[in-house]
Parts: sequence; structure tokens; C-alpha cells
Amino acid sequence: MSHDAEHAEKRWYLVVYDIRDPRRWRRAYRILKGSGERIQYSLFRCRLSKTEMEHLRWELHRELADEDDLMFVHLCPRCAGRVKIKGSAEDWSHDPPRYQIL
Repeated sequence: MSHDAEHAEKRWYLVVYDIRDPRRWRRAYRILKGSGERIQYSLFRCRLSKTEMEHLRWELHRELADEDDLMFVHLCPRCAGRVKIKGSAEDWSHDPPRYQIL
């Protein structure tokens, strides 16, 4: 696999955070909203290349304080295919729809 192909390959990540300050929480939420889909209050699913994931992690770390928690969980394709969400028919085997920023 070429170096470019390795960085372009998209993978599923669960991004979980616990942010104590409402202002920091809103800033983190806005950053994540542009990168993935909110599943629960402080849980997003994101389909990102390794480069995109590192950039997102860097952006979030700039906003968070030492008292805040942030976790990225990579899901392999097999694990992503086993994710079940109550009340939702979400399919994690395909890329999510792209959003156009106006």
C-alpha cells in the first residue's frame, strides 16, 4: 500500500468526551459536528483518514482543559459492522453522506 493510499483510507472512530465547562463543551461540539455524526450526548461516530483523525484530535486538544477527558476508539471494519444502535437502522459498512458547507 502506498504512503498516500494509507493516509487516504477512511476508518470508523468513536469519539467520546467528558467536558466540564459548558463553553468548552460547545466549542468541542461544533468541531465534532463538522467531522462526524452525533450518536449520543457526548459520543460521535466519525469516518476519517488517519490524517483527518490526527487533525481532529489536535483541534480538540487545543480547546480542552486538563480536567476534560477525550477518547478516540478506532473500529476495525469487522467491529464497525457489528455495531447495533437501538431504534436505528444505521449501516456502518458504507461511508456516511457528504455534507455541503454553504
